[in-house]
Amino acid sequence: MSLKKYKEKRNFSISPEPSGKSHSIVSHKRRLAYVIQKHRASQLHYDFRLEFKGVLLSWAVPKGPSLDPSVKRLAMQVEDHPLEYGKFEGTIPEGEYGGGTVMVWDKGDWIPESDDVSAALEKGDLKFTLEGKKLRGSWVLVRTRGFGSKPDKSWLLIKHRDKFASNEDIVATKPRSVLSKRLLADIASDNGGDVERAATGDPAKTPKSKAGMKRKVPAQNKKIRT
Repeated sequence: MSLKKYKEKRNFSISPEPSGKSHSIVSHKRRLAYVIQKHRASQLHYDFRLEFKGVLLSWAVPKGPSLDPSVKRLAMQVEDHPLEYGKFEGTIPEGEYGGGTVMVWDKGDWIPESDDVSAALEKGDLKFTLEGKKLRGSWVLVRTRGFGSKPDKSWLLIKHRDKFASNEDIVATKPRSVLSKRLLADIASDNGGDVERAATGDPAKTPKSKAGMKRKVPAQNKKIRT
């Protein structure tokens, strides 16, 4: 596990992202940090991160997680991130790697369901339990054959059938940050980002229906007080 690739891709004199530091590895820990960051860069995606051996293992999930066990979400493995990144919420300047708005969409703990996480990762079949504020229960990351120049980096994120499984579209029903309760547009506005682009990752605002609007009474029909 190394942060070399992470640091090579960033200019920390410009980007507010944490540079990270070395952390001691506690091999007997069973409850480890988990975070999902909603990221409106060139495209909207969800960065799924699991603490392991002093870093955050990371996968980019284009459509976000699904609570429906029949739905398999593509998860492209990317470079490891520092543990400090799990608290990052803000705007990465345009022109920088990953330029755009970042939200902490969910966070909590993850518990491996196998005794040897390294072996599970090597095999490409990592089962775990999430205890987040939005996502809970049993999940699996399965490496798939993939496509393109990095077929070994292609995984599927799948919810197991348990009491937390449902057909709720969780990314649509719970779009706000678990840290600040803000939407992406709010985060961009507060940090000098591109509000218009960030807003494309938020739920569309629906106008009030005519039925829900207070009807104005024509003047000639108003009761005249005496």
